[in-house]
Order: sequence, then C-alpha cells, then structure tokens
Amino acid sequence: MEHKRLEVDAQKGLQPIEGLRDAAFKCGRIPLSLRQALFNGSGIIAEFKRKSPSRGWIHEDADPMKVISEYCSGGASALSMLTDSEFFGGKLDYIKAVRPLTGIPILRKDFIIDPFQLYEARLAGADAVLLIAACLQKDECGAFCDEAHRIGLEVLLEIHSEAELDYVTLGADCIGVNNRNLGTFTTDVQNSFRLAGSECSWTKATTKY
Repeated sequence: MEHKRLEVDAQKGLQPIEGLRDAAFKCGRIPLSLRQALFNGSGIIAEFKRKSPSRGWIHEDADPMKVISEYCSGGASALSMLTDSEFFGGKLDYIKAVRPLTGIPILRKDFIIDPFQLYEARLAGADAVLLIAACLQKDECGAFCDEAHRIGLEVLLEIHSEAELDYVTLGADCIGVNNRNLGTFTTDVQNSFRLAGSECSWTKATTKY
C-alpha cells in the first residue's frame, strides 16, 4: 500500500487529476456489466496474472493477447487484469491492448487507493474495478464506489471476514469473498459459506440485489 501511494502520487505529478476526471466523464464507450455477465454466463472471471508477491514470477513471458483469447474461447464470463507492476507484473496497458479483442467485461485488479485510478481504469477500457475492504476505510470505500458508478464503472468488493460485512451496504455491484487468510496464506473455502450465512447487515444488503 505504501508503494502504491508513491506510485499514484508520481502519476498524478505527470497528469493532473482534474483533466483525467474530465476525460473519464466524457469517455464515449459504454461499459459492459460485470454483474450481468456473471449471472448470464459461466460465472467465471478468468485472471491474467504474471506474478504474485508470495510466488514470484508465475509466467514472466505470458502474452496477454494470447492468454485472453484462450480465456474467451474457454467460456469465461469476464476477465481480470492485474495492473500492479511492482508486485504482480501487470500494466494498465494490458487492458488497452486486449479491450478491442473481446466483448466481455474487464475488471481492473489493483490496490485502488485514489480516484485517479478509477479514471485511469475507465479510459483504459475497463468495465469494473476491484475495491478491497482490507485496504480502505468504510467511508473511503463508499466514496470510491460512488465515484466509480458516476463514471460508468461497476465495483467488485472484496471482503475477507465478518468484520468487513458492513462494507456490503455501500452499493457494490458484486461481492467477492477472499478465502485466503492474508496473514497465514492458507486457503479455506468454508470461509465463503461462513460469511454467506452470517447475520448482521449482510442479509439486508443482499436483499436489494
């Protein structure tokens, strides 16, 4: 997160946020619905991921054009493109490159900590962005969700625990449960079932969808 703040600040120094925001609002392309694509198709979001902080390089020479084509042929409902360079080997340019090749939604997956990144995503050709509850205060996450919707992007909200269930009231279009414990790196699929069965605001929030 600290590295991402430095990275975003550097980008904002090169391109004023006001101009980027105006361009995002004027963008003519109508975004595709990630939510509807998941309901109507296989429900699979296929991810282009060259590297991870825990495993290092997974496939350093992976060609996004080739991989995305195979994902689409294989029946993916949507695409997830890692755009963090330092830790995941991604680029925003990958979204720009594959956007003309596919008619399914593209999710920008990154550590979104500033509205600047929402505008970047819209102009690159993304249809949705990932917001991670563990990385954002609730009011901050709500503000980002609202701004994403204002420029036509949908939001996939990632939660990990019951402590983050209140975030589902913020109006995200899709809720994703990360079953990986970020402290131990162990994965427990039962985590999804535990959260889905939890009381509190979860039931109230999901009824409107």
